[in-house]
Amino acid sequence: MDRLKMLEKEGLLKSRQGSRAVGKFLQNKLAVLGLMVFAVILLASVFAPLITKYDPAMIDLRSRLSPPSWQHLFGTDKLGRDVFARVLYGGRISILVGFGGALGAALVGVSLGTYAGYKGGWLDRILLRVSEIFMAFPQIILVLLLVSILGQSLWNLLVIFTITGWGSVYRMTRSQMLSIREEEYVQALKAFGLSDALIAYKHMLPNALGPIMVNLTLSTAMFILEETALSFLGLGVPLHIPTWGNILNAAQDLTILQEAWWIWVPVGIVISAFVLSINFIGDGLRDAVDPTQQG
Repeated sequence: MDRLKMLEKEGLLKSRQGSRAVGKFLQNKLAVLGLMVFAVILLASVFAPLITKYDPAMIDLRSRLSPPSWQHLFGTDKLGRDVFARVLYGGRISILVGFGGALGAALVGVSLGTYAGYKGGWLDRILLRVSEIFMAFPQIILVLLLVSILGQSLWNLLVIFTITGWGSVYRMTRSQMLSIREEEYVQALKAFGLSDALIAYKHMLPNALGPIMVNLTLSTAMFILEETALSFLGLGVPLHIPTWGNILNAAQDLTILQEAWWIWVPVGIVISAFVLSINFIGDGLRDAVDPTQQG
């Protein structure tokens, strides 16, 4: 009976904290603006076939390098492909790579950090040293090295982002668990004889999700920028697949850079707006879930 009351009280407390966090987030105007911009770009990419009639890979040499018009809103590139369609369809891949890489890194880092942070001991020491090894290298250098080894592929890029990004999530989760495991309710759950995994993943992890969600949003923005940089250099997703970075790749040509601004300016604005919107959402989440910011 005491255990049931304790769990009910814990659930009620989490519900109140969740409601307070949502209210705090909605009061942040930049966070709400970021959420709106994020939703518009995401939905436009998902429903691209309903927005544009053009195939992003369709070549029309008679219309090559056409400036923006009612027929081609963002103009056409040097192969006559519709830039607006490529931006919409390219958003699917770029957002998939960014979010997929961040989610993969979070799954690995949170899974290991939750249990190792709660248990401590030799497992925690080993994983901590391994994460430090990965974090000792500049991430973009490590990504370039792994791309050279594994080759250019959408799935390879997701794996590489997961491998290079889990360390920071692991350390964040571990630090949260080290703090939470000293709480009274955790000691009570131990006294009831619950298994370590059940205590760590079911009862402790939900209380550490706030900072993890913030990290997930910021990692998504970082991985989108990294994919863009790699594809611009010709080392990311294969060039025949439309992504935001592959569209910018055409700007390496000085003639395109100077005379065909419509090929790279619109996609550059979309990338900047999307990344900024994610950062605004992350800042809003951070302020909403940080106990020191709540009244």
